[in-house]
Amino acid sequence: MADLPICDIIQRYRTAAIVALSPKPERESHQVARFLQRQGYSIIPVNPGQKEILGERCYPSLNHISQPVEMVNVFRRSDAVPPIAEEAIQIGARVFWMQLGIRNDGAAEKLRTAGMTVVMDRCIKIDYLQCHSDLHPEDRTNDSL
Repeated sequence: MADLPICDIIQRYRTAAIVALSPKPERESHQVARFLQRQGYSIIPVNPGQKEILGERCYPSLNHISQPVEMVNVFRRSDAVPPIAEEAIQIGARVFWMQLGIRNDGAAEKLRTAGMTVVMDRCIKIDYLQCHSDLHPEDRTNDSL
C-alpha cells in the first residue's frame, strides 16, 4: 500500500493513540494532543505512568486499548519505535506517524509491508495547519493550545 498524502491522512483518520503523551502542558506531546482534541480528534493517551491525561483514560500500551485506533502518533526516540510499530500492527492501526526528529526506516518498512501508511519526522499539528489554511487566525496560534 502506498502512503497517502498528508492532508488525506489528517482529514480521514480522526482517532489517534498518542504514544508517550506527557501530562505536562509545556511538553510538545501534550500541546499537540490538546490541539488535536480541539480540532475534533478523538485522542487516546498511551503512557504507562498515568491514569488520565487531557480528560481521557490513559493506557499503558497500544495493546491495552479496547477501542479501534486509526492512527498511532509517536513521541518516543527513534530507537524505541520498533516495539511500538509491532503493537500498531497487532491492533490494526491504519497510520503510523512519527513526530519531528523521529525516524526508523526498518520499522517503517515492516509497517508498510503490513499495509500501514507511515509518516516520519513530521509534526501533525504543523501539517494540520498547512492543510487547513482557512482556519481563523486565533486557531492557528500557540495560544489556542
